[in-house]
Amino acid sequence: MLEIKNVSMSYTGSGVKAVDDLTLKLNEGEIIGFLGANGAGKTTTIKMITGILPVKQGSISICGHDIVRDSIAAKRSFGYVPDTPLIFDKFTGREYIDFLGDIYKIPTSQRARICEELLDKFSLADAFDKRISGYSHGMKQKIAIIGALIHSPSLWILDEPMMGLDPQSAYALKELMKQHSAAGKTVFFSTHVLDVAEKICDRVAIISKGKLILCGDIAEIKRAQDDESLEEIFLSVAGNA
Repeated sequence: MLEIKNVSMSYTGSGVKAVDDLTLKLNEGEIIGFLGANGAGKTTTIKMITGILPVKQGSISICGHDIVRDSIAAKRSFGYVPDTPLIFDKFTGREYIDFLGDIYKIPTSQRARICEELLDKFSLADAFDKRISGYSHGMKQKIAIIGALIHSPSLWILDEPMMGLDPQSAYALKELMKQHSAAGKTVFFSTHVLDVAEKICDRVAIISKGKLILCGDIAEIKRAQDDESLEEIFLSVAGNA
C-alpha cells in the first residue's frame, strides 16, 4: 500500500537530517499512527509521501507507484488532509468539492452521495454554498476532509487531523477512519493526541530526530512494556532517543 525505503531529507543550510534513513511499510486495511514530538520529522515525511517535498534519497511508492517516477498515478491513490487547511477560499464549499471531483474525474452522482453523507456527519450542509473565506478553522478542516475522501482513495493521509475540530466532528472523523480501514483501505495519520492513537490504531510508528525508533502492533508493544499506556511508552522511548 505505502512503502518508504531508506528515505532521508535535510533542509538547505541545516547540518541535521529532518528525516534519517526512514523505512516503513503500511499494509491494506490498517490504521497506523505516526507519533513524534514537534520537529521529529513527521510533517517532512508526510510532505515527501505526498510529493510536496522531493525525495532525493531513498524511495516512496504508493499502491505500487513511485512518487517521483509515476507521480500522477501515485497521487491519484491517496487523499491528503494537511495540518493547516490551505484551501481556495474564494470558492464555496460546493465549488471546491466539484473542483476536486473534476480533477479525479468523479461522476456527479458519486460526488452527491459522498457529500450528502459527509456534510451530515460534520454538520456542514448549511455552509456548503457559502464562500470558504468565511469559514472558521474547524469548518475549513471539515471541507478538507471531505475533499480528501471524494475519490474514495486507497490511502488516506492525515497530518494532525483533530486540530480545530469540535468533539462531535472529531468523533465523526475517528469513525470514518475506522470505516476506511474496515473497507480494506489504509489510514496513515500523525497526531499528538496519544489516547486517540491508542484507541483506534492497529499499529504505531514513533519517530524522533528523524529516526524511526519504534514501530509495531499496539497490543504487542504494550505487553512488551508491562502494559504501560501508549503515553508512558512514548515518553520513555522518545525521551531516551
